[in-house]
Amino acid sequence: MTVTKANEQTLPQAAVLADELFPGHAPGELLAEWEALSPAEGAVFLAEEEGAPAGFAQCQLRRDYVEGTETSPVGYLEGIYVREAFRGRGAATALLSACEDWARERGCTEFASDCELDNADSAAFHLGAGFAQANRIVCFVKPIGGTE
Repeated sequence: MTVTKANEQTLPQAAVLADELFPGHAPGELLAEWEALSPAEGAVFLAEEEGAPAGFAQCQLRRDYVEGTETSPVGYLEGIYVREAFRGRGAATALLSACEDWARERGCTEFASDCELDNADSAAFHLGAGFAQANRIVCFVKPIGGTE
């Protein structure tokens, strides 16, 4: 299993994996976002095994408030995914490590992430990777009409 920072040639492979993780996005939507991402502010890493894309992770710097942190900027794991056929081989750990190293190189002393309340697999991954739960929230929205 090898992990490399995605580049112009491999970013589309990572985007295909991201589409598997986030099926609600239009195909290519994340690729466009990633291509516009400043290399100083974010990175995408690709895990491959025997030349086959196995997983990806995206991290960014967050300068706004990040729940449970005390510093700024904070490295933030925006997404991580490993195809089922490649799970249990250390890909997620290697991807997370690459993201943490990237953030550390940019002066970060804290690294954070989140997941949906009902995503037990993601919560287990985070806790197993050394994250501590900082808080739990329920978000609300209410339409109030408006002018168009």
